[in-house]
Amino acid sequence: MVGELEFEKPVMELRGKIKELKEFTAQSDVDLSSEIEKLEARLEKLENEIYSNIKPWDRVQIARHPNRPTTLDYIEQIFTNFLECHGDRFYGDDDAIVSGIAKFRGIPVTVIGHQRGKDTKENIRRNFGMPHPEGYRKALRLMKQADKFKRPIICFIDTKGAYPGKAAEERGQSEAIAKNLFEMAGLSVPVICIVIGEGGSGGALALGVGNYIHMLENSTYSVISPEGAAALLWKDAGLAKKAAETMKITAPDLKELGVVDEIITEVKGGAHKDVVLQAKHIDEVLASSLKSLSTMSAEELIQHRYEKYKRIGQVSFANDLLGVK
Repeated sequence: MVGELEFEKPVMELRGKIKELKEFTAQSDVDLSSEIEKLEARLEKLENEIYSNIKPWDRVQIARHPNRPTTLDYIEQIFTNFLECHGDRFYGDDDAIVSGIAKFRGIPVTVIGHQRGKDTKENIRRNFGMPHPEGYRKALRLMKQADKFKRPIICFIDTKGAYPGKAAEERGQSEAIAKNLFEMAGLSVPVICIVIGEGGSGGALALGVGNYIHMLENSTYSVISPEGAAALLWKDAGLAKKAAETMKITAPDLKELGVVDEIITEVKGGAHKDVVLQAKHIDEVLASSLKSLSTMSAEELIQHRYEKYKRIGQVSFANDLLGVK
């Protein structure tokens, strides 16, 4: 099956057997309804066991699933009247970043997000979701516009990282990311960031300075990929699974560390199983977050952001000093 993940094989095999029995029953006079019911009950139990005990490496695989919903998928489901804006007004446009103006439950907002492709052709066009400097400058242009017109900003994070090519470095990749971090910290409007897939390195952080940072249950957020960490730590990228377990890159780990504010429940098996239902879960969290931020003044929003990042790591650092595991 296309897109089948290793840990899901027992579920897929059982579903295949149920499908075969249903087809056989439909094409013959043999009644296998009782056997089908038993298998369906067994399937439900198996799904609960597997999907309630997902390991860090399994979450990495779900986050990378080729059919995982992208920024544009969620924009279509959650927002109305979306008008995409192009170009950074310095160099050009970058299709790895999607940005524009839309309405969320009737409220004008600015939406910005990483965008990868669903097939080879689109991935090449989108540079596999790895932005160039002009992508980040386009995002910053839209953020400043939102700040000027007092529109809340919603960022969707889904990238392996910023594009590390020579041309990108020549055009100021590091400076573009650093400027985004600086400018986002001082925005006077609500900023909500949601990690919907992979949140990798500075490429993710460039859209990740917000009043709230939420993560989908099976997303990842890290300074480096598990393969990269394994190559650096143990000189073997094949130990990526071990790295994923030790890096604390999953939503539950990051919630415990205080890096993210809320874990958004995913559809059983991953967001790619039901985009419409997944979008509803995101919609609810967005509405709640915007409501809590809407009463704050510009100064309070900036202070709220400052306090949020000031708190990150305090507990961990204190425990290290005290020798607490």
